[in-house]
Amino acid sequence: MRFQFTLVIFMLAFLPNVVLTITAQPSVPASTLTAWMLIVGFLCALVGYVLSGTLLRAVSRLQTEVEHGDFTQPHPDDPSEILALRGAFTGLLGRLGTEQGRRNAFMATLVHDLKTPLIATGHLTRALTTLPLPEEERRAVGEQIQAETTRLLSLVQQMADAHRFEQEDVQVHTVPTDLRALASQVAARLDAQVTPHLTLSVSGQGHADVDPGLLDRAVTNLTVNALRYASGHVDISVTPRGIEVTDDGPGLSGPLSELAQPFNSQPTTIAGRQYTAGTAGLGLFIVRRIAEAHGGHLHYDRLHPDRLPEQTPGDVPGTAPTHHPAAPPDPDAPTHDRTPHLTRFTLALPEVTP
Repeated sequence: MRFQFTLVIFMLAFLPNVVLTITAQPSVPASTLTAWMLIVGFLCALVGYVLSGTLLRAVSRLQTEVEHGDFTQPHPDDPSEILALRGAFTGLLGRLGTEQGRRNAFMATLVHDLKTPLIATGHLTRALTTLPLPEEERRAVGEQIQAETTRLLSLVQQMADAHRFEQEDVQVHTVPTDLRALASQVAARLDAQVTPHLTLSVSGQGHADVDPGLLDRAVTNLTVNALRYASGHVDISVTPRGIEVTDDGPGLSGPLSELAQPFNSQPTTIAGRQYTAGTAGLGLFIVRRIAEAHGGHLHYDRLHPDRLPEQTPGDVPGTAPTHHPAAPPDPDAPTHDRTPHLTRFTLALPEVTP
């Protein structure tokens, strides 16, 4: 680039001198004229080289800094174009770092979370085939193998969906759908996961144009998470905003915007349980992408149990509970007097009709 700048400056300075010299001194001997042109040409080239170096100083400095990997700090004499280029390089480097972190988290998922159920299945299979177990114990071992296999397949499906939703837009095929019926189907399918100390209820009425398969997947993800962390109750509620899943669990350990990411590069602690990098945000990311594909969004907040939605008698069609935000906790109240809050995820949809 410097050679090109030098050549342009040389031509702009040299050609006018040639024209003026020939026009003004037609009787000068050719040898003298040639010597003069050579001197002028040399001076024009020297000026062009110096000026091009001055013009490209910021670019050359940026090139050196990029080669050394330290280009984030601007200089006072940087022109606006170089400042914009520095910002673009910095943003690109940040995105590459995030992508590399997610890929490392993906590998951590493969190594740890897929390896664990495989090892458990291997031990159970060995016990089933080598030990003289009574029929009842053999049946129990077989059920454990089936549970580990189901867990493994679920994790693989989550990873595949997260990767697909990260790389491309979610394709939706909307049809008029009864949201209450869809929520009831999810609850019925997950009834086997409801332990004796938990209750799972469905409330509200509403219809919307959605993709039933994708929305079923999103509500299932939210409900499975709620059942995993709830202390006593999980509710799937259809409201004018969309579908809400509420539980009395501990809630998220960080902002939803940070956790609902594919292959999160940081470990996450939920309800005292440590989740390895790459696994904690897969389900929430899938739900968020499905909500966005429908023109909605995923919202998370905490509710005070005293401000639960009021149910109308018989759950009258067309009515929906009204939620009020939780009052901020009193910092002066003793810890044992503080009532635990409820966790609510709202899969907001653009238009829900009774």
